[in-house]
Amino acid sequence: MYSLDCFKAYDIRGIVPDQLNSTLAYEIGRAFASSLRCKQVVIGHDIRLSGPEIAKALANGLMDSGVDVIHIGQCGTEEIYFAVPHFDADGGICITASHNPANYNGMKMVSKNSVPISGDTGLNDIKHRIEQQKYSPRQGAKGTLTWQSPKQAYVEKLLSFINQKNLQPLKIVVNPGNGGAGEIINALESHLPFEFIKINFEPDGHFPNGVPNPLLKENRSSTQRAIKQHNADLGVAWDGDFDRCFFFDEQGEFIEGYYLVGLLAKELLKNTPGGNIVYDPRLYWNTAQTIQTHGGNGIKSKTGHAFIKERMRAENAIYGGEMSAHHYFKDFYYCDNGNIPWLLICQILSQSKAPLSSLVCESQNAYPCSGEINLKVDNTDKVLLALHREYAKSAESIDEIDGLGINYIDWRFNVRCSNTEPLLRVNVESRGDIELLQKKTGELLSFINRV
Repeated sequence: MYSLDCFKAYDIRGIVPDQLNSTLAYEIGRAFASSLRCKQVVIGHDIRLSGPEIAKALANGLMDSGVDVIHIGQCGTEEIYFAVPHFDADGGICITASHNPANYNGMKMVSKNSVPISGDTGLNDIKHRIEQQKYSPRQGAKGTLTWQSPKQAYVEKLLSFINQKNLQPLKIVVNPGNGGAGEIINALESHLPFEFIKINFEPDGHFPNGVPNPLLKENRSSTQRAIKQHNADLGVAWDGDFDRCFFFDEQGEFIEGYYLVGLLAKELLKNTPGGNIVYDPRLYWNTAQTIQTHGGNGIKSKTGHAFIKERMRAENAIYGGEMSAHHYFKDFYYCDNGNIPWLLICQILSQSKAPLSSLVCESQNAYPCSGEINLKVDNTDKVLLALHREYAKSAESIDEIDGLGINYIDWRFNVRCSNTEPLLRVNVESRGDIELLQKKTGELLSFINRV
């Protein structure tokens, strides 16, 4: 009928209808209401074809528990993050499977003020309630369903992060990958002095141009061609629920998300000198150096949105960045957002009057990196133990905040298990030595394969 295996560390994600379907969505609504004891919940769905049906069943489960539902329709995850505090709701659920294949769907959940709900903070309790069919009896009347659009207020929120008067005309290739980001671009367009070159722009849950995931190299060529064809200043592409955005410079070169973290940290520290900034431990030498140089306080956190957001709240951090293109902002409820970063980058370009490639080349040369290498490995624990035995002996320092980080004077690596997929993720960086980087990356991969 359904499978609770679709409950993951941070969210719900599974194949439709075998794992996730209307039956389970209804049960999730009942369990969510019982676990949070909520009165009002915001829901919405991304562009996947199964979204409306799953949303309807979810809403029925919530309403049968006495919860009033605000349905904002097709949206991105960040719009749910905005809508929950905007409507002063008790929680929110975005029906999305992000960058997974078209036959998947899922849910990302937050409580009041868009605090994330993950395994340790309610998701396991929701799963347990479904397993046990343990739901609180409804108090009072059945809940109501209202359709509302917070889009105009959301656009105003996005624009509050930049100074529109100082923006210069830019030509930008925008590629939502037939996901939902195009609607936000359209809503912002009249407020900005930019010319948008729109490709793969229409929302389409059939994914006619492939799953919207710019981390896949085969998904980048259309953006790169358009940049060159139109002589654009930069390109921006998004994943399906557009909580991540990815950048291409004026030459069409893809920019690793790692280098954007330092660039955004530098920009945000201008207005908050001495501010705290949280970053993940996979690749961080450039980030830490940039934060220190510009008077900030860098704080390393375990990878993953729930951990980053929790640490940001604890440290009152102004910004959090992950090399995977998740960017978090204190003034956006400590949540990740896929539109604020490109708006800030365009502000930086307007102020500097320099091409995007020149803004990142110094960091790229100073700290070249491998980019994330994903390996399908059955014996992950054995591999991590073997790596520790082999590489820890001569290390400058060892970092086990998330997976295994081994640091030497002139290079370092991090190897960790994915929280969402059966993969081992490998990242390597060096201090300005590309040959050393390539050599050590090759050695590391060969060692892992032998184990």
